[in-house]
Amino acid sequence: MQKGNIGVTTENIFPVIKKFLYSDHEIFLREIVSNAVDATQKLKTLASKGELTEDMGDITVRVSFDKDAKTITVSDRGIGLTEEEIEKYINQIAFSGANDFLEKYKEDANAIIGHFGLGFYSSFMVSKQVDIITKSWKEGAQAVKWSCDGSPTYTIEPTEKAERGTDIIMHIDEDCEEFLEKNKIQDLLSKYCRFLAVPVAFGKKTEWKDGKQVDTEEDNVINDTTPIWTKKPADMKDEDYTKFYRDLYPMNDEPLFWIHLNVDYPFNLTGVLYFPKIKTNLDLQRNKIQLYCNQVFVTDNVEGIVPEFLTLLHGVIDSPDIPLNVSRSYLQSDSNVKKISTYITKKVSDRLQQIFKKDRAEFEKKWDDIKLFIHYGMLSTEDFYEKAKNFALLKDCDGKFYTYEEYNTLIKDNQTNKDGQLVYLYASDKEAQYSYIEAAKNKGYNVLLMDGQLDTPLVGMLEQKLEKCTFTRVDSDTIERLIVKENDAPEAVDVRDRMTLNTVFSTMLPKVEKTEFNVDPQALGENAAPVMITQSEYMRRMKDMARIQPGMAFYGEMPDMYNIVLNTNHKLVKGILEDTQAQTEAEIKPIEAEIKGLEARKAVLKQQQDGKKPEELTQEEKDNLSQCEKDITAQQDKKKEILSTYAKSNKVIPQLIDLALLQNGMLKGEALNNFVKRSIELI
Repeated sequence: MQKGNIGVTTENIFPVIKKFLYSDHEIFLREIVSNAVDATQKLKTLASKGELTEDMGDITVRVSFDKDAKTITVSDRGIGLTEEEIEKYINQIAFSGANDFLEKYKEDANAIIGHFGLGFYSSFMVSKQVDIITKSWKEGAQAVKWSCDGSPTYTIEPTEKAERGTDIIMHIDEDCEEFLEKNKIQDLLSKYCRFLAVPVAFGKKTEWKDGKQVDTEEDNVINDTTPIWTKKPADMKDEDYTKFYRDLYPMNDEPLFWIHLNVDYPFNLTGVLYFPKIKTNLDLQRNKIQLYCNQVFVTDNVEGIVPEFLTLLHGVIDSPDIPLNVSRSYLQSDSNVKKISTYITKKVSDRLQQIFKKDRAEFEKKWDDIKLFIHYGMLSTEDFYEKAKNFALLKDCDGKFYTYEEYNTLIKDNQTNKDGQLVYLYASDKEAQYSYIEAAKNKGYNVLLMDGQLDTPLVGMLEQKLEKCTFTRVDSDTIERLIVKENDAPEAVDVRDRMTLNTVFSTMLPKVEKTEFNVDPQALGENAAPVMITQSEYMRRMKDMARIQPGMAFYGEMPDMYNIVLNTNHKLVKGILEDTQAQTEAEIKPIEAEIKGLEARKAVLKQQQDGKKPEELTQEEKDNLSQCEKDITAQQDKKKEILSTYAKSNKVIPQLIDLALLQNGMLKGEALNNFVKRSIELI
């Protein structure tokens, strides 16, 4: 028996392996099974070169465990190792057996994983001792056994082994005994080894017999050695892609469409990416892309490796240029990974453009399912926006679709305001904003439907990207003021009438938590509604953004602000104004006369003080002006009190307010009940 020390520069490599080299203990099984597949692939390469004289025979990699002995064994019938190769590749950690092999067979060894050596040592993350029993494929080779207990000391000795290949026997540590459960091993193999290129068997298939599950003679092969991304797209049918998708994501709806990636320059990349149906929750669908290296699973946490919006796609990416290293920071900084990310973005946009051009009607049918993905990409990735702007669609309230360029052409003649800006009118809820939409249509305007989860930030982006345009929600103002033209001169409302209406309606406005109302009398024409509610586009948009951007939480805390627009041309509002004046004139006339006199006195006092600096004014002059202003305020308050008392006796005022609130879904609970009772009384 030979003893020696493993050639490492640190005192003990194993704590490094356990803590730093691999971030997740469970990948030990991936590494060891991958090495077994690697050794088998090398054998296949030798056979194809005619260097292997014997028949390959069964090349299945076998995984087994013994709970009593506390061991997991991975066996292969690959090329095996000689004592010299163990010395070189196992005892000298800095070397990799695959590197020498690739150099010799670089044209034929594309499928070799290439991490034997360092990957082998991941076994010590879960093992207190590891044995290698191996026999080289070379003629007359002596089988050898290598053992190491996790210290730099190892033993190596001759042993008996009937066939070529390698058995890795891991003696599982006490703190890792969960890996000795059959279901745990099965789960790990399914996760990491599901698509390895050589058959991997774990036990036997079972069948139900005499009331229990019993083993059959058939191997339980856990992997598909030729998944669809390894095949030529021309050889595949639609049902092949949908079946593979169902295998990967059994609980999901059918995919909308897919992209088969197949490139060999400037890097190697294969894979299939699927577009799932995405309607709302962004986070729910993340981490569905599986990253592989030569059919070996690397990770399904691809954020930071591919652009953020691509994390909403599902499927598989496989590239030998992605290092089989589970350090995410390393992956994210790797130049090949960055190139792959850029390439996939281009392929996705090219595929969407192709579908749009080939069958626009079908693309429009799927638009509502894919718009969230496309908008997310446009908002987060500049390169994607530049391509997507040619196939991204706008949908109007009649269900018609337009590209950005088409829509610009459609509305530019009728929806350009006096400042030369194109006004894109939109609704966020077709039913709730129905009357506003109809009013806009009656003016000849087109109204977009923007009810998507990302439409608020999208609108902000499009206002920056598209030339001289503004987006305005259709309920943000009266139809006359949504798009102000050169010749639009709104009819003025008498100041006294405005004040009277403002007071009587403000008195009857409901008290709603975190909500403020502002009464705004306007002359809108006899046919317009008597009362309507609008909401400032800017403030509403800021509050919408606050819901999705934590940094804007300030706006989220501000009250909702609505305008109660009174149409002074409507007969109901006219009637209220006339009745108010008739009922209150006797009381208000002397008050207004008093206010008029006080205003005149105030003007004289101000004129006397005009031109003087504050320090030049006497205390008497200051007191006289202050008292005059207080007297005016007191008289105005008396006038408001009279108008408020009148308003409470007029049932039409709260009825009109409630109708406007009802139309906007803002009338609820007791207020709604009172409205119903009042309606019956008025009828």
